[in-house]
Amino acid sequence: MNDWPDGWTDDNRSGDRYGQGSASERPESARSMPHVQRRPAPPPQRPAPPRQRPVPQQPSGYDGGYPQYDEGYDSGYNTGQVYGAGSGGHGPGSGGGDRGPAQGRPRPAPNWGRRIKIGALVLVVALLGVSVGTYFWADSKLNRAVDLSKVIERPEAGKGTNYLIVGSDSREGMTSEDKKRLHTGSADGKRTDSMMILHTGDNGPTLVSLPRDSNVEIPSFVGSESGKKYPGTGKTTKLNAAYATDGPELLVRTVEFNTGLHIDHYVEIGFGGFAKIVDAIGGVELDIPKAFKDKWSGADFPAGKQTLDGQQALAFVRTRHAFTSDLDRTKNQQKFLAALASQTATFSTIINPFKLYPTMGAGLDTLIVDKDMSLWSLGKMFFAMKGVTGGDGTSMNMPIAGNVGGNLAWDKAKVKQLMDQLRNDEKVTVKGN
Repeated sequence: MNDWPDGWTDDNRSGDRYGQGSASERPESARSMPHVQRRPAPPPQRPAPPRQRPVPQQPSGYDGGYPQYDEGYDSGYNTGQVYGAGSGGHGPGSGGGDRGPAQGRPRPAPNWGRRIKIGALVLVVALLGVSVGTYFWADSKLNRAVDLSKVIERPEAGKGTNYLIVGSDSREGMTSEDKKRLHTGSADGKRTDSMMILHTGDNGPTLVSLPRDSNVEIPSFVGSESGKKYPGTGKTTKLNAAYATDGPELLVRTVEFNTGLHIDHYVEIGFGGFAKIVDAIGGVELDIPKAFKDKWSGADFPAGKQTLDGQQALAFVRTRHAFTSDLDRTKNQQKFLAALASQTATFSTIINPFKLYPTMGAGLDTLIVDKDMSLWSLGKMFFAMKGVTGGDGTSMNMPIAGNVGGNLAWDKAKVKQLMDQLRNDEKVTVKGN
């Protein structure tokens, strides 16, 4: 093989011709050896960082299409990818790049039925906890200060439940500003301002107002504080004198003695508490058929539908100087209490904590009840008040037969018939005044 440039032979390499000049004035051209000159080497430069060549994604196990290199070959790219290996492999060196479809058992679908059951159970437990907590909170607020076991010579209990509901003129806890705003005056002690018997049973609730000027006999009794027995005098007086003499226990004793009806529970509320309850529920809407004023109670009402706040509500139920008889006042009291219960004992109030808790807090803090009164019984009483003016409910005054010394005399025959119907939990047919 001839490794010399084209046109060169062994003769050309003879020593006679190599390195000798020509005799001609012009340099040799065709016969001269071409001068091959190397290009100068470029200045040294810092090598550029290797570019990351995108790794082609191939199905697992694919090993074609790429050249196989010897172990000593270094391409200058350090990608960590082993060519020919699948991108979804699980062996060493397969940590980079996107993985293919997950290998192994697929994740099971969510069990929505089980999740719903667990969620419902958690909700029920939470509601139960709130309900139990609310019950004990409310129960702790009841002031069980009346001991009916001190009442002597009581009539036998009948069917159904009888509550004696009393509105007193107690000013306990009221500031001077409250007394002025509510027109209550500043009299010491407390007296009954209204009295009602509420009977609940199988024939609907019945509410019977007892005028405070009712002419009754105060029987023998045992003092609630002293424990001393006081004999009866046989004389008659106003019904509210019993409360003024020895408080709730003597009032219950006097009502039972004059009616023959067993009183199961006692509930009392004062002026301040009454106004707070009305304000807590945002007022009570009432339709007043005829306008009236009373400077003593602060009442000044036009005729028609209107919403009464706490101060106005108290004036409405206390007003008596604007009427010719105390019976008119008791009718107003019944009407207002029924409206109060109807607008308070509602589902929207019970499920709304922003209405329920202020209302219960205002009412329960100011109630005085007997020692055997449960929160459940109190709730039944309140809902029964709601049904007094609707459905099978009955609202009436005690039947009156005339006056005795300025006091209202009960119609004894009608009162006996009425009390027998309540005791036997029968449908009330007696009409009151």
